[in-house]
Amino acid sequence: METDPTRMCERFVDLPDIGVLGVDGNYREPLVIHFESRRVVVGCRECGVVARVKDRSLVTLVDLPVNGRPTTAVWHKRRFHCAELACSTGSWTEQDSRVAFARHLTTDRAGRWLTKQIGKNGRSVQEVAEELGCAWHTVNDTLLAYGEALVDDDPTRFGLVEALGLDEVLFVSSCARASTGASVSPPRSLTSSADNSSTSCLVEVGPRPAPGSRPKGRSGSPTCATRPWTSRAYRSVFDKTVPRATQVADPFHVIKLANLKLDECRRRVQNELFGHRGRKHDSLYRARLLLTKADERLSDNGREKLMGLLNAGDPKGEVFATWRAKELVRGLYDHHDPDLALEFVQRLGNDLQESELPEEARSLGRTLLRWKDQIAAWHEAHVSNGPTEAAILWSAQNRVHDVAYR
Repeated sequence: METDPTRMCERFVDLPDIGVLGVDGNYREPLVIHFESRRVVVGCRECGVVARVKDRSLVTLVDLPVNGRPTTAVWHKRRFHCAELACSTGSWTEQDSRVAFARHLTTDRAGRWLTKQIGKNGRSVQEVAEELGCAWHTVNDTLLAYGEALVDDDPTRFGLVEALGLDEVLFVSSCARASTGASVSPPRSLTSSADNSSTSCLVEVGPRPAPGSRPKGRSGSPTCATRPWTSRAYRSVFDKTVPRATQVADPFHVIKLANLKLDECRRRVQNELFGHRGRKHDSLYRARLLLTKADERLSDNGREKLMGLLNAGDPKGEVFATWRAKELVRGLYDHHDPDLALEFVQRLGNDLQESELPEEARSLGRTLLRWKDQIAAWHEAHVSNGPTEAAILWSAQNRVHDVAYR
């Protein structure tokens, strides 16, 4: 039975040509293992002459826990220089990928272990960081580095994509303080894509594409699901990457747009009548949740209450007209006939251009006419935009490693 602690740590390291110099830390403190390479003869990479040790630098790495204790590995890296005066190599620091890769803060075995824990076992980055006794960013940076290598090593991890979902997320710095006059970085828009036929993430995030042409409508396969009111720069991703794809306007985002226009109309009418935003005793403010609720889900009491509030706070009937327009948009998905859907959208868009309707309803109608082909295409493809933005970003890390270890 081995009793020498240094020899026990050498067995724990289990790497040839690696010798343990010593172990620090008592049972109340994290374990610190000092080690260095035992290779005596190292040749110059340029001329082959035996190199000499110039000095040593201490590199601290996060290692696997020992008996539940966080462990730090201190690598005494040797710095060599060539003894040949005519050689132009100069000096260099030894590297050993078995121990750790350059500019990584964890050992190689710790990196592989944490990647499997997060990717295959579904543990969170924070949980693994607490077990290793290191910072969240240390684990996350290592996870991304190993994950990208696994993705690049398996280009055939996805089969034929039948439905591609694209979504745009606007990120704003959490430390933005405009009132203090401090410099604030502008918001950044990122685009994520997912295979909607299998709800798996294809790309974590990517920058918003450059401005380009408008979408070309229905033209082929595969199917791409997106939301119909995004910027021209975002929509140009279809023409650049999947020009032959059939674009599908996601029902969730179409109905969300109708609810958004309804809320804009309610707030405008509120300000025109009372000169201030909604307060808890105002009729339109009290009706805001009932307006966004589906008509068929309203009880008799709920519908009676809604009509009473609109009669009290909407004398011109503008909010009521926009509410009816929203319900007509929802009715578009009550059937599955593409030709009927295209005719429905065309007629609805034209009807909403009537001059007596509020400006929000007319704006909704113009959007429906502009995206009528993409909206009607849903009745052929029957695909939605799949996971939410947060779910896509979360699954991006896990999908990469799940494929590698499956």
